[in-house]
Amino acid sequence: MILKQYYLGCLAHASYLLGDEASSTAIIVDPQRDIQQYLADAEKFGLQIRHVFLTHFHADFVAGHLELRDRCGATIHLGSRAQAEYAFVAMKDGDTLEFPGLRLQVLETPGHTIESISILAFDLEKDSTKPCAVLTGDTLFIGDVGRPDLRASLGWTADDLGARLYDSLHKQLLPLPDETLVYPAHGAGSLCGKQLSSDTFSSLGDQRRLNYALQPMSKEQFIRLVTADQPDAPAYFTYDAILNTRERATLDKNLEQVLHPIELDEVLRLGDSGAQILDVRDPVEYAKGHLAGSINIGLGGQYATWAGTVLHREKPIVIIAEPGREQEAALRLGRIGFDHVKGFLRSGMEALAGRPDLVWPTERLSAPMLAEELVSADPPLLLDVRNPREWATRHIEGSVNIPLNHLQERIAEIPSDRRIAVHCAGGYRSSIAGSILHQHGITHLVEMAGGLAAWDAAQLPVVSQD
Repeated sequence: MILKQYYLGCLAHASYLLGDEASSTAIIVDPQRDIQQYLADAEKFGLQIRHVFLTHFHADFVAGHLELRDRCGATIHLGSRAQAEYAFVAMKDGDTLEFPGLRLQVLETPGHTIESISILAFDLEKDSTKPCAVLTGDTLFIGDVGRPDLRASLGWTADDLGARLYDSLHKQLLPLPDETLVYPAHGAGSLCGKQLSSDTFSSLGDQRRLNYALQPMSKEQFIRLVTADQPDAPAYFTYDAILNTRERATLDKNLEQVLHPIELDEVLRLGDSGAQILDVRDPVEYAKGHLAGSINIGLGGQYATWAGTVLHREKPIVIIAEPGREQEAALRLGRIGFDHVKGFLRSGMEALAGRPDLVWPTERLSAPMLAEELVSADPPLLLDVRNPREWATRHIEGSVNIPLNHLQERIAEIPSDRRIAVHCAGGYRSSIAGSILHQHGITHLVEMAGGLAAWDAAQLPVVSQD
């Protein structure tokens, strides 16, 4: 038996290859849309990818089940409550796939979604009666459990799914042996829960002791606990969950269509007609000079999540990147189903070398310099774009908190007749925010370089939660 985990940090997503060497069979669970790593490893292990499972219809990324079906002929397996446009095998509770050295057994574990399943893996050479691992999807995380509120827009209430989640945990997963290894589909940084661990696997015994949501409590207490204080879910989550149920173009076909260079004049024309000009360079480089009206979401951070949060799902996208990074930018958009890329600016910012009239810089100040301005006779409005929990824990006195994911809808609250100083934790989100403010005509602004981390490093005062 082979079990390999793949962890995609920018989406905090874990996928898996399960292999049976005796039958040369590989099974992929919750694959990302770009599937090359699974193909390469299957070849290295001498396996053929014959099956692909989705533990549920993921909301934060588009899965690679259709890619594996079309490339390898893999059979798609979903939970018995799933409904999809493509052909699949519906797996009900207790159903198995049996190979000479490996058995997979499905547990129906609704709660995060109605069709959620977990998968028991038995290494038959070692023990045919006890599972060595359980792949829990988004039902059970390390340190947390799946949030039950993401399907409210699809007809399920958080309380109903929360009750089902409680039953799934207590009737299906907690009875498993303590030594069973738990392999979830997400880790720290995912918005599919509220306090996921940075560990990517654990034992069920450790989770029984340490996971706050698995402690003894009534079903009513559990529902209140797991529905409270969940982070805002980006609007694209529902879009992706639905897209994962549909027949659609594969990633390779999409990239063939979108990866072509566009001349500057055409980029300007597209921008004038409503296209989104996406600059994916590092915030420091963006601040030095960028195409007026472009939005900065750097490849160095949670690029796909923020692109899905602030970009429109229907307006065309044109990419500005450092030459050679255009494919990465388009591929990572494709991971969340943002396939509406028109192309990229040929030569990147070099194309603007002769057009200084089109290039804007972003003024940046160090933390000490901003501190001086804040106590001046005419201080700027200090805009903190971190999330409310971050702001409540520690913030600069006098700052106004408008989280980045709500900035566009609350743009009217930003005064246009006053200098604005924007910051976040480290400078990534504030660069996105500054570009959004510029798009809305708020150009009298400055960005604090390095965010609150730089403020702390300069030993400047903060208001902190006791």
